[in-house]
Amino acid sequence: MGAVVALGLLSACGDDKPGSVAKEPDGTVAGADQLQACPSVQSRQPAPKGLPEISLPCLGKGPDTRLSDLRGPLVINVWAQWCGPCREEAPYLAALQRKAGDKLELIGIDYIDTRPDLAVKFALDHDWDYPHLVDTDKLTQQSLRIAGPPVTAFIDRQGVLVYVHQGALRSQQQLEQLVEDKLGVSL
Repeated sequence: MGAVVALGLLSACGDDKPGSVAKEPDGTVAGADQLQACPSVQSRQPAPKGLPEISLPCLGKGPDTRLSDLRGPLVINVWAQWCGPCREEAPYLAALQRKAGDKLELIGIDYIDTRPDLAVKFALDHDWDYPHLVDTDKLTQQSLRIAGPPVTAFIDRQGVLVYVHQGALRSQQQLEQLVEDKLGVSL
């Protein structure tokens, strides 16, 4: 009887395995064109105590982005669609983007996620209207001190990584206070 139940559960999982990704005819992930495009960023000297000289591909459309070229004020949120705490803090990030206007930039990094189609859906479902990069190989793990998602990093105007918050953000107020305290941006 247990084997029959197990087989039934396995068949109910359907095609939800790492290799089954819905793609458009041009090879891009379905829905990725609805995400905010990754911007072209001017090449710069890496900032002391800044982001690493690694390039990550865009989850949506747009060029790869070399992290060391980024300047702030900038909030980088490391997330994954399979991450429960990422779902809990998602509304705070969407609200921050709406509230910040041109005072602050946001970039997401989809971290070690084997399902880019579900990552695109996650970003769209949470109204994340900012660019997202992809780190499937843990290239940012050491520089952003990632034990696992979520992680939120704060980068100042000179490109210096001034603070890394480990774990989920607990409230909108906490996120906005971190932006003010770490980046000097009042919303």
